[in-house]
Amino acid sequence: MNGPEAPLPVTLADIEAVRPLVAAAVLRTPTLQAPRLSALTGAEVWVKFENFQLTASFKERGAVAKLARLAAEDAARGVIAMSAGNHAQAVAYHGTRLGISTTIVMPETTPQVKVLATEAYGARVVLFGDTVADAEQEARRIAEVEGRVFVHPYDDVEVIAGQGSIGLEMLEDGPAFDSIVVPVGGGGLISGIAVAVKGRSPRTEVVGVEAALYPAMRDRLDGETRPSGGPTLAEGIAVRNVGRLTSEIVARLVHDIVLVEESALERAVNAFLTLQKTVAEGAGAAGLAALLTEPERFRGRTVGLVLCGGNIDPRVLAGIMMRELERDHRIVSFRLTILDRPGMLGRISTLLGKLGANILEVHHRRTFLDVPAKGTRLDLTVETRDQAHAEAIQRALEAEGLPVQRLGAGGADW
Repeated sequence: MNGPEAPLPVTLADIEAVRPLVAAAVLRTPTLQAPRLSALTGAEVWVKFENFQLTASFKERGAVAKLARLAAEDAARGVIAMSAGNHAQAVAYHGTRLGISTTIVMPETTPQVKVLATEAYGARVVLFGDTVADAEQEARRIAEVEGRVFVHPYDDVEVIAGQGSIGLEMLEDGPAFDSIVVPVGGGGLISGIAVAVKGRSPRTEVVGVEAALYPAMRDRLDGETRPSGGPTLAEGIAVRNVGRLTSEIVARLVHDIVLVEESALERAVNAFLTLQKTVAEGAGAAGLAALLTEPERFRGRTVGLVLCGGNIDPRVLAGIMMRELERDHRIVSFRLTILDRPGMLGRISTLLGKLGANILEVHHRRTFLDVPAKGTRLDLTVETRDQAHAEAIQRALEAEGLPVQRLGAGGADW
């Protein structure tokens, strides 16, 4: 006969105990209905806007819960953490606010903008190694040498409890949720939310979502070892190792974990920006990517999404928007081989104008050996309304006797 299950490493009582500390220092972000995202996905979507935090990430909650509960002698020793982004800024900001010396070890590959942002919050930044795992080893070494308190980004009772305040706020501010979908990296966020949600609303399922390139928690639950690694838009959840505490909580309380591809993450980031008019980093948009990946699972259900962060490189965001316009056939490229004589370019531009196509870019090339000596190659990028409009333009060009090749994103053949 089996005995009662062992208690979880973090309880609802732990979350409620740190909640006043979190509430005193961190914004209670809104949980709002998102009709346009609902129309996109077929679910009744509500969003928890953690990108509204001062450092644009939920990480502030766990950092406050940990730092504010340090004993005076530990706070005097200072703290150290390893991070490539959001955890670094959260610990730096709240450590400085509480008068605690902070050191952050970041991989040498960390973008300079994140290094400067962390330093701006008052931390000493040490660059070490190529990965977060390398940075953790160095952070633990420095902690031992300097006597600093190590603040783990996710596998820590206070940190998990702090993140759990999100779940309580969603249940209090939103409707009766069928599902709450949470991005998963090391597991601190989903662990805290799962404890809070299952403690207050047992009928609500908690679903995790990971980038398919980094399925660490899914592997832990399934007992499998999938390939892991590669460039992902969701770098905030790109981990190869999950926590010991977090994996125990997830195994007991989380209904399932959905793996999402990079194209779904791109669509989700773009949808948050264009439909919801808010900025989400790749990890922050992962919940919406899960709804786009498995629409039938969530169709007709009331679903809460945790938009956990908005720290995305503006250049990456601009690139995503352009790629989505190409996917929607609102920006298309054509290649034409034409006679090299006066008036040809004007003739083509006049035709495109009559068809309602806005010319964005023109490349006029004469030197390719596969182009006739009296010919030239013309690459045109135009703005169109939709795929039907793009196809109508191609037919009109061909009707003028102009051989047309449709090009895809990046100049590849369509």
